[in-house]
Amino acid sequence: MLADDVGYRRNHHADLDWDPSCTVHEVHDGVAWESGGVRVTAAPTDHRPVAPTVGYRVEVGGRVVAIAGDTVPCAGLDRICAGADVYVQTVLRDDLVRGVPSPRLQDVLDYHSTCADAGRTAARAGAARLVLTHPVPPPAPGTEGEWVAAAAEHFAGEVVLAHDLWSVTLD
Repeated sequence: MLADDVGYRRNHHADLDWDPSCTVHEVHDGVAWESGGVRVTAAPTDHRPVAPTVGYRVEVGGRVVAIAGDTVPCAGLDRICAGADVYVQTVLRDDLVRGVPSPRLQDVLDYHSTCADAGRTAARAGAARLVLTHPVPPPAPGTEGEWVAAAAEHFAGEVVLAHDLWSVTLD
């Protein structure tokens, strides 16, 4: 997967003419890392046309945080989110994206979760808290509640719209 990502970035940025100098252990499905009571599991997600993509489930001390990047709802996402204390999902507002007259932007609707998608996934998974992140387009000041409400229509747990440098603490 890293080779694909490096290729996407190098093709998009002419000034990138070097490869990363790190050792990578790629995991598409299963335990990605485990040490000291912390277990990180990867599961495949659906961000086609970009593939493969994964989400992560971090387990420590009986607590679970599920972290999904760009994806639409899928079985792998449901698996990492099952019973999560916190589910973090990148989201877009399809109603706002549809209002932008750009065919290039419209295609993101096919491979990104909406706030409603995230709410339905959180509900289906039995998550306790849903954190919406990397919102597209960026919320206009004062509209943050609309993002939360769109997810809350489908999920009865706590919904939060994250912002830069925001953090969540598990009790």
